[in-house]
Amino acid sequence: MSVLNRIAYFQNRRDEVPNQELARELAETKNKKGIQEIAENLYHKNQNVQSDCLKVLYEIGYLAPGLIANYVDDFLKLLKSKNNRMVWGGMIALATIAEIKPREIWKNVDDVIDAIDHGTLITVVGGIKTLARVASTNKRYRAKLFPILIKHLKTCIPRDVPTHAESVLCAVDDSHKNEFLSVLESRRAEMTPSQLARLRRITKQLEAR
Repeated sequence: MSVLNRIAYFQNRRDEVPNQELARELAETKNKKGIQEIAENLYHKNQNVQSDCLKVLYEIGYLAPGLIANYVDDFLKLLKSKNNRMVWGGMIALATIAEIKPREIWKNVDDVIDAIDHGTLITVVGGIKTLARVASTNKRYRAKLFPILIKHLKTCIPRDVPTHAESVLCAVDDSHKNEFLSVLESRRAEMTPSQLARLRRITKQLEAR
């Protein structure tokens, strides 16, 4: 039986619950054939179907990233889509598999950076996670990507600092620790009490390593 009929569009639903339920089932049963069917329909003629299928895939990525890792090339291709929904959905999917497929993402890292530079907030959040997770896997990757991540931490709007700092943390090694902490310190005056609390938690996590 086709799993495609289970997505929200074919259930005449405008909410995401059917997509989330399908993703959970596919992940729990490791239904690779069903996942392949969903992935193939990223190119469906109906954009609503494309969007629902992408939602299913990145929800699987949250639960079991290995099950969608082989579709890395599809997610990278989506970064150049004219449909913004597909761009940020593709970026979220990449973030979930970045530590599994760092080499493939690295080969296309300029497309990731370009999408961050021109994307919406959701694209940026997913993109910073993607870059940081790729950087965390390899010293050479980190040498190029860490300066980009640090620059973003220095220049992003205050409310986004804790979110991006949490994402970047995985890429911070001993040689970058002081620079990272210095940037966080330089932005403390802009933070609300709750944001400061998040930064303190990040600092504690780094010092506990």
